[in-house]
Amino acid sequence: MAEIVFDESTRSWLIRTAATSYALRLTEDDTPAHVYWGPALTPDQLADVLPRTQARWDAFNDPNEGLDELAADGGTRYWTPALQLRFADGTRALEWRYLSHDIDGGRLRVHFRDRHYPLRVTLGYRAPAGTDVIERWTELGHDGTDGPIEVLRADSATWVVPVRPDYRISHVTGRWAAESQLLRESVPHGETTFGSRRGITSHHANPWVMLDDGDATERHGEVYSAVLAWSGSWRITTTRSSTGRLTVTGGFGQDGVVPRLAPGTTLTTPVFAGLYSEGGFGAASRAWHAYTLDHVLPHPGELRPVLYNSWEATGFDVTEAGQRALAEKAAALGVELFVMDDGWFGARNNDHAGLGDWHVNREKFPDGLAPLVGEVHRLGMKFGLWVEPEMVNPDSELYRAHPDWILHHPQRTRSALRHQLVLNFARPDVAEWAFGALDSLVGGHGIDFLKWDMNRPFSEAGWPADGDPDRLWVEHTRAVYAIMDRLRAAHPGLRIEACSGGGGRIDFGIMARTDQVWTSDNTDALDRLVIQHGYGQVYPARAMSAWVTDDPNFVTRRSTPLRFRFHVAMAGVLGVGGDIVKWPEEDLAYAREQIALYKEIRPVVQHGRLHRLVPPSTDGVSASQYVAADGKRVVVFVFRQAAHFHTPERPVRLDGLDPAARYRDEDTGKVWHGASLLAHGLFAGLPDGDFASAAVRLVKLQTPG
Repeated sequence: MAEIVFDESTRSWLIRTAATSYALRLTEDDTPAHVYWGPALTPDQLADVLPRTQARWDAFNDPNEGLDELAADGGTRYWTPALQLRFADGTRALEWRYLSHDIDGGRLRVHFRDRHYPLRVTLGYRAPAGTDVIERWTELGHDGTDGPIEVLRADSATWVVPVRPDYRISHVTGRWAAESQLLRESVPHGETTFGSRRGITSHHANPWVMLDDGDATERHGEVYSAVLAWSGSWRITTTRSSTGRLTVTGGFGQDGVVPRLAPGTTLTTPVFAGLYSEGGFGAASRAWHAYTLDHVLPHPGELRPVLYNSWEATGFDVTEAGQRALAEKAAALGVELFVMDDGWFGARNNDHAGLGDWHVNREKFPDGLAPLVGEVHRLGMKFGLWVEPEMVNPDSELYRAHPDWILHHPQRTRSALRHQLVLNFARPDVAEWAFGALDSLVGGHGIDFLKWDMNRPFSEAGWPADGDPDRLWVEHTRAVYAIMDRLRAAHPGLRIEACSGGGGRIDFGIMARTDQVWTSDNTDALDRLVIQHGYGQVYPARAMSAWVTDDPNFVTRRSTPLRFRFHVAMAGVLGVGGDIVKWPEEDLAYAREQIALYKEIRPVVQHGRLHRLVPPSTDGVSASQYVAADGKRVVVFVFRQAAHFHTPERPVRLDGLDPAARYRDEDTGKVWHGASLLAHGLFAGLPDGDFASAAVRLVKLQTPG
């Protein structure tokens, strides 16, 4: 467990994890100020770096600017604010007054009040056991009886990065079917904001950043990173000054959205977690993966099953006979979870109607779902269903009964995307309806798994009958969390996959209550190498759904060998999504072999340590490696996108092995020295031609003596 120490003489707190330290203090006027974040220091060593407040030398430059622990608006602070408020009389500035603090194991809470207004502010810190990650959040409370306090901005934390000659930022960008594309670029001076105004995490950005001095590599260098645990609209802002100071502030919300803090109420922000690490981007990723498994996912010790999903085989043309045929084929392949996708409910024959009517379509399933669910269970598989609880079609029984349940503004067009509108889950009656519908569905049909989708962002995000309509941006997301939490409590065996038109809702907030996430609607194996590379910078393979689908791919129209498609998907949580009733026997036989192989290597892939050996490129060779937690088993995936000029295969240098040990290739029987695999590399035995791939299994041999 982390150690947290308070030094009364300097009014400073030191948080010590296994390999790092983090420190803050109070200034003379009680403002919380950042002190240190980096390699581990003792309390005595920290005294050497405690800053002393410097006096201003002119009216325009503040030598202490950018050192606030939570940059608040007010006074002569001109840094990017993390906390902006407007009190009932119009005052906006915040003046800190320290009250107290409490330390409980690995948790620290530092309590403040405004000097003149009824506002409480608590800065929260938690250092989970076994990790160097530090979680931070902010709590606001209204202790008065007058009017509400407007919350213009309430970020979870401000992270202050040590001064370096230069800075580089790593983040992901993208769009639908092209998520998680990794970028590493220089941090510009001034403010740079990443975020989503869509009510969801979004395909276009993801709430994390990594920062280094420009020299870090996959295996070497210091990396500072921060990840926000939130599934609604969000923003992360970097601010770089001309003096070289850099901060990162982040939290929920967006410009123009102003919820109100009513008397007697509190507002708690989501966690914005930070990590200092040495060992390059690879070490940072492995630390985040371990944190996710140990402290985020609800059932991290489980192995995720091989699933089959019916969407690409049937679309909306769902029938009991068709699903039975697919289930029989899937079971024969060794699939463990059969998921029936869209088209089973209401008047759902296309995407124009039916959303919101979560009752079984009796034309497609005359006897309900029970016969199909029973057959799937008889075949030895679990049964899953696709749902989209936050959405409604205007052509539905639900919308005709409750047109006021959606997000809307008076006298404004209700913009339909994919022919659907967004239900307002911030309304308790709507959230209760959604829970009741899902609870009845799961409990009444023996459902083992839900694929929870959300196929459009917010628009016209209004709540006309409420006095504080902007709170829906926060309360909708929290209602989604609460419904998932209640479902899991009511049905302990239920497992959930998060999806939002592919990878539009991937974050620690949703991962805390789901078992896996749908990485992208794009299942093209070549594109997936890039998408999965970006995803894995922070999030682990244990939660990354990856499917083998039909050829050519429905998004890119590209054809790739079945071997290549399987190897790409086996680097995560393997699934199959093609029309397997039409697959030739040769492909079915190969699929059976690969699924059996995946089950054998699954503990290493899902629970092992990822080493990115060679990043994906448009036509070169890429490789990734998984090492079991005990170091005894290794899985290496190597991919060649295109062959040029009959270039001979080159060895790929491995990582994370014991140089003094020897390793046996489980397919060829050849034995390699760990030192040679690290220094020279491994020949994977790629087949000839484009889209070539190999999966190599190594086992560590017992060291003599």
